[in-house]
Amino acid sequence: MRILLDYRPALRERSGVGEWAHQLVGALVSASGQTAEVEPLQVTVFSSSWKDRLRRDLPALAGARIVDRRVPVRLLNVAWHRLEWPPVEVLAGGPFDIVHSLHPLLLPTRNAARVVTIHDLDFLEHPERTRAEIRRDYPVLARSHAQRAEGVIVPSHYTAVEVQRLLEVPPERVSVCYPGRPDWEPRTTAPPPGEGTILFMGTLEPRKNLGALLDAYRLLLQRRRGVPPLVVAGRFTPAAAAWEETMARPPLASAVRRLGYVDPADRRRVYEAARVVVVPSLNEGFGFPALEAMTLGIPVVAASRGALPDVVGDAGLLVDPEDVTAIADAVDRICLDDALAAALGSRGIERAKRFHWTATASAVVESYRCAIAHRQG
Repeated sequence: MRILLDYRPALRERSGVGEWAHQLVGALVSASGQTAEVEPLQVTVFSSSWKDRLRRDLPALAGARIVDRRVPVRLLNVAWHRLEWPPVEVLAGGPFDIVHSLHPLLLPTRNAARVVTIHDLDFLEHPERTRAEIRRDYPVLARSHAQRAEGVIVPSHYTAVEVQRLLEVPPERVSVCYPGRPDWEPRTTAPPPGEGTILFMGTLEPRKNLGALLDAYRLLLQRRRGVPPLVVAGRFTPAAAAWEETMARPPLASAVRRLGYVDPADRRRVYEAARVVVVPSLNEGFGFPALEAMTLGIPVVAASRGALPDVVGDAGLLVDPEDVTAIADAVDRICLDDALAAALGSRGIERAKRFHWTATASAVVESYRCAIAHRQG
């Protein structure tokens, strides 16, 4: 099976979508031909940027064919999204059996079966939370592209239901392919009560709902002394300017640490210092920070919306993300109750074992087979 996978989301800073793309490539290359269920796979990794070059020395890409073109991202996206030209084979060679986009819009191709990945549909219901090309193109084009795709891959059952409901894609063309956990062993010791950090990990964009966590943290500081520091780790976006101003003013200025984007090689160290990880997102198609925390045995406070309840299960406390008091109460319980923190951490370790990139690769390959059959039939 000849596969082209659009690696551009992972080219610079690997947040959720970028990490999904990066790990999927490695999983597909590793899975190729290992069992009778997975035939030999020829994986081509496509990247395009005017100034950023794809690193060819990354272990996950070993064994993949790499195509790195010096074409501006915005220019190529306008051509592909609006004109549906040129065919990807013009830039990457070919032919291919599968052309896989890691976002909701199709990559134009001559003859390959087309697969798109839809991580969530927040851009459709709340375009005001997005910007740039996502605001301009996704709400207008996502429905028609998803309906024309031979296959749609989603990271959770929640997103599958949303795709069928909002984009009217037949269920037989939607494949749930859960991401895998990081290759980390659980931490051996946890910070004792009153120590460690309260950690937020994620891109600072509106749907991540950092403002509610900042309000909850301010409430904790008013309640008692000895509250652990809040660490905010994630890439800054223009929409986060108001949050930056809030964090720079008392009482948060002396209690909140801003780390910015954390490279994947450094993430484990940041997580291991945490007493609790908070994921207060208004909408998540999966929730990598929750799974990363669970893998290490760190208790989670997560929003009771989107895919997070399915990911976290009983390994964390679920709260209404718009209820500041509920967020504060849940965080405080874990900070003060060592037995609760330990129980949630143990459950998280067990729950995280369900998510493995080998299983992801098998599910993705099966979705490719179905897409090819649909194209041919």
